[in-house]
Amino acid sequence: MRLEMKNVFLKIYNKLLIINALFFISGINASGQSLLKGIVVAQKDANQYEPLIGASIRWQNAKGGTQTDTLGHFSLIKRPENHQLIVSFTGYRTDTIMVHSLDFLQVTLQNDGQIQEVTVHANASTIDRLNPIQTEMITTKTLAKAACCNLSESFETNASVSVSFADAVTGAKQIQMLGLSGNYIQTNTENLPSIRGLGSTFGLNYIPGTWIASIDVAKGASSVINGYESMTGALNIELQKPDNADKLYVNTYLNSFGRGELNVNFAKKINEKWSVGLLSHGSGQATSIDQNHDTFRDMPLFGLATALNRWKYQSDKWMAQFGIKGLYENRTGGQEASWVASGKPIYEFGNTTQRLEAFGKIAQLFQHKPYKGLGLILNATIHDTKAYFGQAARAYQGVEKSFYSNLIYQNIIQNTNHTYKIGGSFVLDDYQEKYLDSAFARREIVPGIFGEYTLTIPNKLIVVAGTRVDFHNLYGTRITPRLHAKYDISSNVHLRASAGKGWRMPNALAENFGMLVNARQLRVTESLRPESSWNYGISLSNDFQLAGRNANFTLDFYRTVFDNQLVVDMESAEYVSMYNLKGRSFSNSFQAELNYSPFKRFETKVAYRLFDVQSDIRTASGASALLPKMFINRDRVLVNLAYATKFDKWKFDLTWQWNGKRRIPDATVHHVHDIDSPLVYAPAFSTLYAQITKAFYKWELYVGGENLTGFTQNNPIISANDPFSHAFDASMVWGPITQQMVYVGTRYKIK
Repeated sequence: MRLEMKNVFLKIYNKLLIINALFFISGINASGQSLLKGIVVAQKDANQYEPLIGASIRWQNAKGGTQTDTLGHFSLIKRPENHQLIVSFTGYRTDTIMVHSLDFLQVTLQNDGQIQEVTVHANASTIDRLNPIQTEMITTKTLAKAACCNLSESFETNASVSVSFADAVTGAKQIQMLGLSGNYIQTNTENLPSIRGLGSTFGLNYIPGTWIASIDVAKGASSVINGYESMTGALNIELQKPDNADKLYVNTYLNSFGRGELNVNFAKKINEKWSVGLLSHGSGQATSIDQNHDTFRDMPLFGLATALNRWKYQSDKWMAQFGIKGLYENRTGGQEASWVASGKPIYEFGNTTQRLEAFGKIAQLFQHKPYKGLGLILNATIHDTKAYFGQAARAYQGVEKSFYSNLIYQNIIQNTNHTYKIGGSFVLDDYQEKYLDSAFARREIVPGIFGEYTLTIPNKLIVVAGTRVDFHNLYGTRITPRLHAKYDISSNVHLRASAGKGWRMPNALAENFGMLVNARQLRVTESLRPESSWNYGISLSNDFQLAGRNANFTLDFYRTVFDNQLVVDMESAEYVSMYNLKGRSFSNSFQAELNYSPFKRFETKVAYRLFDVQSDIRTASGASALLPKMFINRDRVLVNLAYATKFDKWKFDLTWQWNGKRRIPDATVHHVHDIDSPLVYAPAFSTLYAQITKAFYKWELYVGGENLTGFTQNNPIISANDPFSHAFDASMVWGPITQQMVYVGTRYKIK
């Protein structure tokens, strides 16, 4: 395998050199002009300042201007006639400064007694005020509100993303956003492809929560720079960086079901330029539990070990990061032998995953032109999975070898009000899959080019227009246009709109593991084509004061319309059919959310979400029936309350979720859906999560509980007493499988 991988890399490297050569671009010089650089800050207390992100800077009586970056820094061209510099930021007094030299400038703005920040920090999450794409940033403070053992458990306090089990045996989890599954969300880790391909089956379990520094949740089609696969949204997970993470971080976790975890992170700054970090994680479920006494484990036994070693180099002219990550997991689900009557066959599920990733990111920096940059991203992955369902004869084997590269160049046109990014990407995905007696193999080679232009009118309008063209070796040339805009109705009211296309090639088996845990016959009736859709969205956010306290209210509506989609049809009780869409498929998503801090150190979030998701399915008579998408609840309400005492010595968090009814397939034996068949719905239910944290000098103790309402789905496994009969089905999961769970954990830090 190593020799084969080496040959693949050599071929890719040669092609990459050609692509990179095509995108060699020289910079634009601002001759005859000088550059003023500085930082804009606000004073927190007598000795502490914080940078203001997105502050506006412009010359008096001059067109254009610029804004501060994520560190509060700015740079602005100064001509001989420019002397009066105007600096403004919402919630602070506008300042006019006389500038007669090019010395580095620090500007300290004073609070004007209004809203201190445009983004509201309720629930420790913020809306990116500059991004024209509706983007919520989940911080480590939010992640600490729950146990957050892995990425799948990072969204308990988030109204936009919901997580559920895919079935009652494998333990695989799936996320939903805008009414559609996580397959349509482009999930990256630090802008590197992450949960996709064969990794989509259990990928949400493979990113430990203690590794995560923040999560960006973007709705709608994302930037063309990151690829073509974003159809309903994008997640970008930022991990702990070696140059600013805690020197030592140790997290322990144990719950009442017998699941335990240990996380140990190290970080060391070797010198001014080099730093190194090691992120490690081990977890396991060693106790078999069966709360409903159906002889099936309510959750699989598993053992997981993963580690990431990363290095970072930073100088005035270059920044580089590279690292390697390894993962091994073994899990066993299904029946416990001691719970089954002697002589009866045992239904078991087994899965072993081995995964190896290597990545590198190199960026050329231009000190005197901070708006200019050149970056190259590289990533290689080998993923190997072996599984069986029921008996060893029903086996699945999948191997994925992937390589990804992305070259990005950015610069301005005259000033920072006009910026652009151009570049090229290359994707290689080699899949070898086999299930029962059927083999599924394909090799995708996709070079692509892209361009994106951004127009900025400070404090008024930002427009981002981008297009990419990708050349697929199997499916030809595909064009992906996208447009995003943000209009500031006032300093506190922002309107965003977006439209864009996305496409992807589905992995029918890996993305639907839960559909294989039953007695249904799998039917793939035709050659599957790429999924393709258009997404349109609009959102309105308002930052205001209520009873003298900060508040934020957000409304958004998104619609996704599919040109083609992989239809997973379970409307016949004896089959799981997969075929290309013929007809209509769409998703409408509406969400309203209020964040409010009624008094100091107390934060509240109240959100309501409404889905209308429908798709045509083929009936036995040959006609098409437009049905609500299965397993997607129409309504959802989320309430989160958080209170912290002074200096965060005690923290209290409570989250309540109400999930409305959802359509489920009719699993009656021999049922075949037709035009006149009545629809079957699962009932609504609510869940409750709570956590209390006590902080000490260097460590924290936290205790909490999940599903404290105790609601569980009755008989999540159909015909559990006879798992080898035609009626057996463990894929009809729509609610919690286990009752109340309590946990305890510790966090220890050396900063």
